[in-house]
Amino acid sequence: MAEPTLLAEPPQTPAAPPAEAGPKWYRRPWIVPLFLIVGLFVAARLPSYLTFDTGDSLVELQAAFPETHYLMLTGHILFGSIAIITCSMQVWPWLRQHHPKVHRISGRLYVFAGVLPSGVFAMIVAVMSVIGPAGKIGNLLGASLWLGFTFMGFVAARRRRFQEHRRWMIRSFALCTSIVLNRVWMALFIVGLMPFLDGYYGGEMEPLILDAAIASIWTSWIVNLMLAQWWLDRKPRRPRKPGVKRTGPATKVAVGA
Repeated sequence: MAEPTLLAEPPQTPAAPPAEAGPKWYRRPWIVPLFLIVGLFVAARLPSYLTFDTGDSLVELQAAFPETHYLMLTGHILFGSIAIITCSMQVWPWLRQHHPKVHRISGRLYVFAGVLPSGVFAMIVAVMSVIGPAGKIGNLLGASLWLGFTFMGFVAARRRRFQEHRRWMIRSFALCTSIVLNRVWMALFIVGLMPFLDGYYGGEMEPLILDAAIASIWTSWIVNLMLAQWWLDRKPRRPRKPGVKRTGPATKVAVGA
């Protein structure tokens, strides 16, 4: 009678190392300044449009229908404040990874309570603005792209194409925050045009400010969009292999000597 043979135990596959947790929320050096800038911007702009007093408007109103113009501005800024706050939450990786439900809710608020109404109001305000055709076209084009990019991002998320969703929403974020940079660009253009005040502008400050305002309208969203596209197209860093030490230029010279 043959002795029973012992079956060798199958080789055990080593357990995969646990996935590394993402960086802590406070290790994102840009998130606190982002929320701070957005909070200060909303606090500086929104109160002037909650009094329903046309005299509190921060921009010049159409003389023919100041109340209607002010009402459209109020809608744009009120819903725009919701948009810029929720948009800042959307680009926070820690919130997206650790609280996906909050990310989804804030995303829906961004689209339907922020971008959609604020974008529509922005297009109406652009037409009603006292600024010239160049400024109107710049505002209309920026608002149209903001609505379009956000819609594409929402559709991509519904189809669970999350890489496409991320790319469209980064572009949407760039356009949403361009309003903040608009004020910075305008100040820079005013400073840059000051040497031409006495000559080209004949000592008149109003046309100089108007030219600076038109230039800042276009520059703010175009530059933001270019930076966003650069960020999306950049090559990610290759992870360094464990145990492999990079050789710097100085070391190479020493070895070859």
